[in-house]
This record gives sequence, structure tokens and C-alpha cells, in this order.
Amino acid sequence: MANVLTALKANRTKIWVGAVTLLLVFYLVVSFQRSVLLMADENPMAKAIGVAYLALPVIGAWALLRELLFGVRTEQMAKALEAEGGLPEDNLPRTPAGRIIREAADAEFEKYRVETEAAPENWRSWFRLSCAYDAAGDRKRARASMRDAVRLFRAAPKA
Repeated sequence: MANVLTALKANRTKIWVGAVTLLLVFYLVVSFQRSVLLMADENPMAKAIGVAYLALPVIGAWALLRELLFGVRTEQMAKALEAEGGLPEDNLPRTPAGRIIREAADAEFEKYRVETEAAPENWRSWFRLSCAYDAAGDRKRARASMRDAVRLFRAAPKA
């Protein structure tokens, strides 16, 4: 029983991603079904709405697939960095509530910014820069940096 609880805690994020994905897939299937029903109606306006409504599941499926692939690739990069011993350490000071102290994150960020400027074609430096942006609370730049890391990782020759 303790092993099951440990596994659940270790995979909590994956469980939530799976649950949300299942809900979104259910929504996409229902949306697709409704659009087909509307397109089968004799009323031309209902047909037009059905065609327009069909865009929702198509766009939703594309976005879901894109985000799942982003997560898988990010995890692949993290495992590769971990095997190399190149993952940034999570040793920043935190508040009693568990949040990273911003000034410490900003100071640590500078190290990774310099590393990335010195090696702009290295996915490892972009990955670490993304982690630094995230620690500093800049989620938009963290995601953009991780997308750069993914692009470079995919282009890198595989061993």
C-alpha cells in the first residue's frame, strides 16, 4: 500500500494531465458529434453552424496534441540532463509558504542567461534558462525558452 501511495505522489502531475486530457477528449467527441448532427439538419443555417462548430474539436485536438508532445519532449530533455548531471539544482531559498525568494532567483538567473548567450545553439543551456525564468516567476519567457530548447533538442544528432 505504501508503494502505491508513493507512486501516486511521484506521478501526481501525470495523473492530473491524464484526467484533464480525458475530459478534453470527451468534450471534443461530444462537440464533433453535435457538429455532425447540425450538418445533417435540413435547415441551411443549422448546416452552417455545424460546419463552424466542427472547427472546435479540430483546433482542440491540435492544441491538445501539441501540448502533450511539448510535455513529452520536455521530460525527455530533463531525463537526458539528469543522466548527464546537468539539471539545475533546486537549492534556492524559499519563503515559509514554499515560494522561491525572487531576489535569489533573479541572481541565479543571471548565471543561466550568460551561459545561454555563450552557447545559443545548445538545448541544454536553453533548458536551464527556462528553469531560471520559471524560478523567477516569468512563465511566458520560461515557456518560450523551453520551446527553443525543444526545437534545438529535436535538431540535435541522436547518439
